[in-house]
Amino acid sequence: MKARLNTFTASPAAMKVMMDFSAAVTALDIEHSLQELVKIRASQINGCGFCLHMHTRDALKQGESAERIFLLDGWRESPLYTDRERAALAWTEALTRLPGTVVPDDVYEQVKAHFTADEQVKLTVIIGAINTWNRINVGFQVPHPVSRTAA
Repeated sequence: MKARLNTFTASPAAMKVMMDFSAAVTALDIEHSLQELVKIRASQINGCGFCLHMHTRDALKQGESAERIFLLDGWRESPLYTDRERAALAWTEALTRLPGTVVPDDVYEQVKAHFTADEQVKLTVIIGAINTWNRINVGFQVPHPVSRTAA
């Protein structure tokens, strides 16, 4: 994969908006461990290697277990996730796959049961932000960093 262009040099103003938006989104009072799970799951669905690289590392640094990260694609079949996390992951999948899901009522009811109205909006903004980053990075084929040990 070869990067198509450098988004930061092509449009510094637009990328500054994204960076500022991302900083504000990360500061929302939704637990950071949940934010990382949501970002990883959306990035898995969208095939964004750059975001998967970043957010799996961020999650590990924040104390997330490797096992929960490895099993995230199979969260429905794993007992490792809380009901709140399950609701957030179902909401993430529905919003990320929006054309195919149109967000079923049962998914909304699950989110409503575990998140306040304020948290529902914040979670939705977090999902929207990672989906935008996924589209930027996938669209312009932004490669993830490669460590010397992985090369």
